[in-house]
Amino acid sequence: MRVLITNDDGIEAPGLDVLEHIAGAVSKDVWVVAPETDQSGASHSLTLAEPLRMRDLGKQHYAVKGTPTDCVIMGVRFLLKDKPPDLVLSGVNRGQNLADDVNYSGTVAGAIEGCLLGVPSIALSLAIGNYETGKPIWDTPMRHGGGLLGKLLKAGWPEGVVLNVNFPDCQPDAVKGMVGKPENRKEAVSKLFESVGGKLIEWYLTFGRHDWLVIGEFPDDKAAAAAVLAAAAGGSLSDVETTPAMTSEDAHATFVSAGKAAKAFRSAGRT
Repeated sequence: MRVLITNDDGIEAPGLDVLEHIAGAVSKDVWVVAPETDQSGASHSLTLAEPLRMRDLGKQHYAVKGTPTDCVIMGVRFLLKDKPPDLVLSGVNRGQNLADDVNYSGTVAGAIEGCLLGVPSIALSLAIGNYETGKPIWDTPMRHGGGLLGKLLKAGWPEGVVLNVNFPDCQPDAVKGMVGKPENRKEAVSKLFESVGGKLIEWYLTFGRHDWLVIGEFPDDKAAAAAVLAAAAGGSLSDVETTPAMTSEDAHATFVSAGKAAKAFRSAGRT
């Protein structure tokens, strides 16, 4: 198996070393193509106004003056074009990427670009209590990442789906298990937490049933939303499935019906 890894924190970020360790659990053919500088919040942006520059650092490591999306494109379409990767991994991000975060995350965007290029892709992030002052517990993804990746690859997932994994902000021995839920908006969680006095609820869920969700359609499911955030903060590996598609099928059907009605109205000679 050939694995391409990237991130949005930059080529020197400690999370990239952690991800390389995780990838090594399933492959000996790991290629690193990451941004030269921190690209956090770059989302799915591309470099268009200037040439892309890629620097060979040796030992299958490359730095790109660009975004995570640029890195994945350079890796799949240029560097590894003769033998494309079988898997794209993006991360491990310093800080969780949950709910609305995925719309701004360069880490998630790297995985989405891999998916759009036809390669199974996973984004990985590590939750921290306070982004400014918190200290990431890198030992947690180091300990659990390889085994988790092996399980996900064995289980498989549909084409066109990106997996978004968030490791909890706790010591490795405190990890309770893994939950699998769809993406949800944070607002629903905030309302639920207000109703229970702001206390985080413990959830014990079994991974195995896959729930698919198109980005842009967020169900009003407070329990599911709480489970995802509680997992990240309360000691469970949070595995969230999402798709890079941006089309709402319900809205599309509504507009198609409206268009047919307007056409019929005109055909009847009305103005």
